Amino acid sequence: MKVLFRILRRPTASFALAFIVLIVALAIFAPWIAPFDPMQQMADGLTLEGAPLPPDHTYWLGTDLLGRDLLSRLVYGARTSLFIGVVANGIAVVIGTLVGLSAGFLRGWTGVVLMRFADLMMAFPALLLAITLAAVFRPGVWIVAMVIAMVNWVQIARVIYTETVALSAREFIVVERALGASPARILFSHLLPHLMPTILVWSTLGISTTVLLEATLSYLGVGVQPPMPSWGNIIFESQTYFSSAPWLVLFPGVVIVLLSLSFNLLGDALRDELDPTLKEAH
Repeated sequence: MKVLFRILRRPTASFALAFIVLIVALAIFAPWIAPFDPMQQMADGLTLEGAPLPPDHTYWLGTDLLGRDLLSRLVYGARTSLFIGVVANGIAVVIGTLVGLSAGFLRGWTGVVLMRFADLMMAFPALLLAITLAAVFRPGVWIVAMVIAMVNWVQIARVIYTETVALSAREFIVVERALGASPARILFSHLLPHLMPTILVWSTLGISTTVLLEATLSYLGVGVQPPMPSWGNIIFESQTYFSSAPWLVLFPGVVIVLLSLSFNLLGDALRDELDPTLKEAH
């Protein structure tokens, strides 16, 4: 709670947290907040020429190329984007923590093999690898989440590995080994608690990356497939109307940028509060 109060004293972090809470609330209460069914093609949702309607008193953010309410699709799209962001990042954090912790603690050939595999994964551009994996499997919410997780675990694995190696050389770990403590006790009772601040920070920062990557994959047509709304495929569906109906691209683009920025700001604030080296520097 003390960390939360200190974060709330920061204007940028307070804004970030408020925006994240707002988006989460929209996602949870979407059926009660969205003014229309996001799949419903409105009879009056297009002009006489068949073009999308601009924002007005009925459709606050306008309609899309099929006459569907854009606000409703954005609200429901928050569910998809947040679900993928949280699930994909959670899986990536678990994999990265296990790999980094195992490699840093066991060392030897086990550590070498694990970290060389991580280096091999880092050698491939993340977006290109994600597109390849998404193209191999049938795109869907869970498949997209797994694909993103498979390309995002490497960074946290290297961070956890470096910190585990440093912690393993500390005196309290050496004493535990001398007293005959089991590897499981050292890992879960001593190393993991010291790594939790780092894991928490990377968990927050990673959601920003996964939200952006999901939007990119959906925009490229290999992510969440229409008609299920996601912020990325809303832009993908509407890109041909960029000049005549810019609100179709502007509104989802702004939401994606603001949410990613909010998670980055919150992650930076958590890092400043939880990282003891930064506190000593101040």
